[in-house]
Amino acid sequence: MTADPLRWLWALTAVGLWLLLVAAVAWTRARARRAGAARAAALAPAEDADALLIAFASQTGQAEELAWMTADSLSGAGVPSRVVLLGDLEPEQLKAAGRALMIASTTGEGDSPDALSGFARRHMTTPADLSGLSYGLLALGDRSYADFCGFGRTLDTWLQRSGAAPLFDRIEVDDGDADAVRHWQHQLGAVAGRAVEADWTPPAYDRWRLAARTHLNPGSPGGEVWRLAFEPIDHAPLWVAGDIAEIGLPAVDGAAPASREYSVSSLPSDGAVELIIRLAVRDDGSPGLASGWLIRGLEPGDPVDMRLRTNRSFHGPPPDVPLILIGNGSGLAGLRAHWRARAGGPHGGTWLLFGERTSACDAFLDDELQAALTSRVLTRLDRAFSRDPGDGRYVQDLLTGNAGELARWVDRGAVLLVCGSLGGMSTGVHAALETILGGERLLELTETGRYRRDVY
Repeated sequence: MTADPLRWLWALTAVGLWLLLVAAVAWTRARARRAGAARAAALAPAEDADALLIAFASQTGQAEELAWMTADSLSGAGVPSRVVLLGDLEPEQLKAAGRALMIASTTGEGDSPDALSGFARRHMTTPADLSGLSYGLLALGDRSYADFCGFGRTLDTWLQRSGAAPLFDRIEVDDGDADAVRHWQHQLGAVAGRAVEADWTPPAYDRWRLAARTHLNPGSPGGEVWRLAFEPIDHAPLWVAGDIAEIGLPAVDGAAPASREYSVSSLPSDGAVELIIRLAVRDDGSPGLASGWLIRGLEPGDPVDMRLRTNRSFHGPPPDVPLILIGNGSGLAGLRAHWRARAGGPHGGTWLLFGERTSACDAFLDDELQAALTSRVLTRLDRAFSRDPGDGRYVQDLLTGNAGELARWVDRGAVLLVCGSLGGMSTGVHAALETILGGERLLELTETGRYRRDVY
């Protein structure tokens, strides 16, 4: 034990800063819970047993947001409602509701949202008794994937085989298609028995400005990857590690304005929302609509429309819980805020496993990672570079090569967060984890929130 007063002062300062950070995160989450509870009480007072059930199955928060917008619209039409996570219900509760509206996202190639995997495994393999239940279903998906709206369609089939009767045909939404959402709102009028508000207005964008943009991998054999920082204009936003930034894009050639979502790689204490974006390139060589505008079109100081959205399915555990971060490419963005949230105080261990192309060009944020290792914010760092001679590994190979240690971390209660490409990386990582931990245990980790993914 040191008697050096300066070291004691630094130690006390570090502990104080850590306590402030923990308090800020706890306050932010508590405020969000209180706001949700107050909102739910306003829509359906506790004594109102006839409130219409609105159940959501969400991966990135979009289905949850639409569930609340649905409830707001019905409340405005005089129909009280209650919003719940579908995975928190039992079939008996669905049946007892009598009527229900459901908003269901599909993740990956036809899969259920991670938080719904337990519900799907326990209840959806065989029909239940849902006779007497009438329901409406809004299925969210993206036609760029082969099994478009796969989970929504599976849910619809299970409901009907269980004896539930649809109030109207399933409505499918392709990547936020406004016409399909308006059709859903039209059907709400039939459910309510009276007109609902004519059009939904999504949450307003806040104003931000581009503060900085840095090329992270000049000379890489892969696409360009950039780090962008946006400062708020006249507002003080709050978010936590795992949340998402939705950026409004300018209209092009008379088309309706679009938006894109990105993982936030920074914390409110950084004073800016930071993103890590890979420049998309079309078949004709032109840059992608969103990444091209953000990387090629904007200049520092230019304004940007952006709003932050809670992504509960990718929030991290308390600091004392071991944390394993797994990703590749620009997926590092979705992991960075998680290790940074553990700075300044004790934690249960943080292990980052990351894959990219070359160590010479693609060792993103290397100085920051080395500093995090030195300060013990990161307990361990393993990287794979698939194009390096003598390496040639992918991030899933890192898992296989460290199978015993990974299993020991999981035995200690570790939470696994995976962020990056849906195609090769997340599929390969999932297969490696099944081999190391066993399929049943991986399902258990998914159902208990200890295996979470933000893949695209």
